[in-house]
Amino acid sequence: MNSSIKKIVYEGKAKILYCSSDPKILIQHFKDDATANNAEKHAIIKSKGILNNFISEYLMSKIEDNGIETHFIKRINQREQLIKKVEIIPIELVVRNKASGSIVKRYNLKESLEFTDPLIEFFLKDDNLGDPLLNETHIIEFKLANYEEIKLMKSLALKINNILQNIFRNIGIELIDFKLEFGRVGDDKNKDKIILADEISPDNCRLWDKKTRKKLDKDIFRKNLGNLIDGYQEVLTRLGLKLI
Repeated sequence: MNSSIKKIVYEGKAKILYCSSDPKILIQHFKDDATANNAEKHAIIKSKGILNNFISEYLMSKIEDNGIETHFIKRINQREQLIKKVEIIPIELVVRNKASGSIVKRYNLKESLEFTDPLIEFFLKDDNLGDPLLNETHIIEFKLANYEEIKLMKSLALKINNILQNIFRNIGIELIDFKLEFGRVGDDKNKDKIILADEISPDNCRLWDKKTRKKLDKDIFRKNLGNLIDGYQEVLTRLGLKLI
């Protein structure tokens, strides 16, 4: 079916979600839009969405292989994949292994400072407000999630961090930090089961070459460091993937 005649459920900066023939399943379409600084900087970069689709398919599958449920079902073409329909929890979790990005400016830290243990930060998923920082009492007071859900998301985030660090370490890449989103999905046993949603790609991970510290992620675009596609393609190639 042509994407132009599918019913759009949601459109974000980098992806579009369409209805499918199954009410419990959506089609996730990866766009070529690149944005930074809360969409103040924007460009269309040909084939970015294709690269993210293949990379996210691989990483989500590896996370599933390690016993963590995700919304990912399967990739169906170069730009699209089938995903479970979830109720997105409007919180972005950022897992930080080293200091980079906003935390450096916020706390006047040295770039690439290694944290004793991975840090987890919460941000409200709201572009209009600039995705403000949250603490756990905010989350509970605003009824975004309860204490047990927060505890579960943190536990899953740390497990995912270990999985991803191992994957990238084996191909000479450091995982500096990354963003996660979770969603609620009902089944016969649990009406509000929490699973990993969104994507995992160079769009929402900071990935540095271990030897040269060359950036292989969206910071290439944010900071005008060169060709974004070259960086994403290098990640794809090191993972042993090919576009088909």
